[in-house]
Amino acid sequence: MNVLVTGSEGFIGKNLIVRLAERSIKHICFNSHNSIDELPGLLKDVDFVFHLAGVNRPLDPTEFHRGNYGLTSILCQAIQNTGRAIPVVFTSSVQANLDNDYGRSKRAAEEVLIKHNAATNSPVRLYRLPNIFGKWAKPNHNSVIATFCHNISQGLPIRIDNPNKVISLVYIDDLLDEFILMLKTPQEGVSRSMVEPIYVTTLGSLASQIGAFKESRRTLMVESVGVGLERALYATYLSYLKPEQFTYQIPTYQDERGCFIEILKTKNAGQFSFFTAHPGITRGGHYHHTKSEKFLVVQGSARYSFLHIVTNEAYELVVDAASPRIVETIPGWTHDITNIGENELIVLLWSSEVFDHSRPDTIDNKE
Repeated sequence: MNVLVTGSEGFIGKNLIVRLAERSIKHICFNSHNSIDELPGLLKDVDFVFHLAGVNRPLDPTEFHRGNYGLTSILCQAIQNTGRAIPVVFTSSVQANLDNDYGRSKRAAEEVLIKHNAATNSPVRLYRLPNIFGKWAKPNHNSVIATFCHNISQGLPIRIDNPNKVISLVYIDDLLDEFILMLKTPQEGVSRSMVEPIYVTTLGSLASQIGAFKESRRTLMVESVGVGLERALYATYLSYLKPEQFTYQIPTYQDERGCFIEILKTKNAGQFSFFTAHPGITRGGHYHHTKSEKFLVVQGSARYSFLHIVTNEAYELVVDAASPRIVETIPGWTHDITNIGENELIVLLWSSEVFDHSRPDTIDNKE
C-alpha cells in the first residue's frame, strides 16, 4: 500500500509518518516544501490519502480559505484525474460548526470532499477534531497543552484567563490508532467520525496537573499516570524536556552501615527505595503495626531474621541475588537483614505507605 500524507511535517503528520514506518507502509509526503503542481505526480501510485494539511493560525485571515478550501479542491481534482476511487481521510475541526473564518474554511473543505465522493465514489471520512495533544505539538501554535507543557517544563510563565474554561481533548496516539484502522477497513461513501476517548477537563485542572508532574521530581511523589488522561498528559509533558533534563537527583542518606535512597512515592500505594549494607552489617531490628514491606536482594547474600513480638517465635532464611525472591515483612514481627556475603549488599524495598515522620509506625526492638 502507498499512502499520501499531506501536511506531513505538521504535528499530526509527523506522528502518523512514524506509525506508517513502523508498519513498513510506504508513505509519500506532501508539505509546505512541495509545490501544488507536484500533487498529480505524487498521486500516481497512491492507494490512500490522509489529508492533514491546512491553515489554522495565519497572519492574514484570507489564508484560511486558500489553505483549507483551496488545497482540498486541488487535491480532489488531482484524485479525479487519476480515474481511481482513492479513499481520503480529512482532519476537519469542531470549529466547522462555528461562524468564523477558520470554521467556514474547514466546512467548505468538507463540502468539496462530499461532492468529490459523489463524482468519483472515493470513500471519504471526515473527522471534526477537538483539541489534539501529544508529543511534537508546537507550543503557542498547535494546542494549549503544548504551551503549558513547554512553559512549565522550562520554568516559563503560563497565562490562564479563565481557569474554569472547559476543554475537550483527544490524544494523538488514540487518533492514530483510528487512522491505522482506517487503512485496514476503509468504508464506502461519506462518513463522519469522532475519536474515542474524548477527555473533558478545565484549563485550571490541566495547568495544575502538569505543574504536579514537574513538582514530582522534588517531592518524589509520582502522579497517577497509569491510565486515562493523566497517562497521556504525562507522556506529553515528558516529551518537552530538554536532553539535559532527562535526569534528576534524589536524596541519599549515608551512614556507617551503608546508604538508603528513596526512589519514588505514590499517593495511595506506598513508596520505593533501596539500601546498601557493608559486609557483616545488620540493618533493621524493628517492627510495624500496620506497615508492610517487600525486600528484593539485587546484589549479594542476606540473612533475614524474624521474631514475633508476643510469642517470641523466631524464623530465619537466607536469600541470594542469584535466585531472586521477595521477602515480605509481617506486622507484629521484628525483622532485620544481615549482609552475610563478601561484597556490598543491595536491596530494593517497597513499603506499603509513604514514610510519615509524625506517625512512622516503625518501633525499635527494645531487647
